[in-house]
Amino acid sequence: MHTTLYALKPWYGRRLAGIRRVLVAWRVSPHAVTAACVGCGAVAGAALATLRPGLWLACVVTVALAARLAAANLDGAIARERGRTSRAGSVLNELGDRLAELATLAGCLVLAPGTLVVVAAGASLLPSWVSLAGAAAGAPRLQGGPAGKTERCVLLVGFAASGSPWWLVALATGALLTAIVRLVRLCRRDRATPQLDATVRSGPPVSPEVAA
Repeated sequence: MHTTLYALKPWYGRRLAGIRRVLVAWRVSPHAVTAACVGCGAVAGAALATLRPGLWLACVVTVALAARLAAANLDGAIARERGRTSRAGSVLNELGDRLAELATLAGCLVLAPGTLVVVAAGASLLPSWVSLAGAAAGAPRLQGGPAGKTERCVLLVGFAASGSPWWLVALATGALLTAIVRLVRLCRRDRATPQLDATVRSGPPVSPEVAA
């Protein structure tokens, strides 16, 4: 059970149902929505790079990041509804999410020390990397955490409002803790199921003809 802002994803998805139906009716490609996700992250980054911290910047960043989260929710939903799910689409979806976040953080370079921004950017990649590594090993895709994607967006809005680098410190720390929490959850899952299926351990059996 999720106790973080990720728990709001189903509720947010229901709010986007009308937009999803329109995009499906217009046959909008899921890849186009993923590209829009990256664009929204870039808009937030451009605002951070050009506007002064304060209420106006916080409002612009809030709208851009809310749109980014909406696009991140819609691309997969549209692909499923149109029957266009694929491994390549999943990779592009994940890549788009990461590029969107990095584009926003790039705008922080104008307002915060470069080293801190680079550390925050690197830390923001860790939670997804742990989740993807676990999924590649056969575990369910882990979500949520102390500072998942949604929480990091909230921290960036705080940074936009104040310009204080401590918001980026919180983002980097929270992202690192999130990666650790997900890694611990993966380890606990392994301990709970010590006997792995032979197919997971060594792959599908090879017929004598193929082996020869």
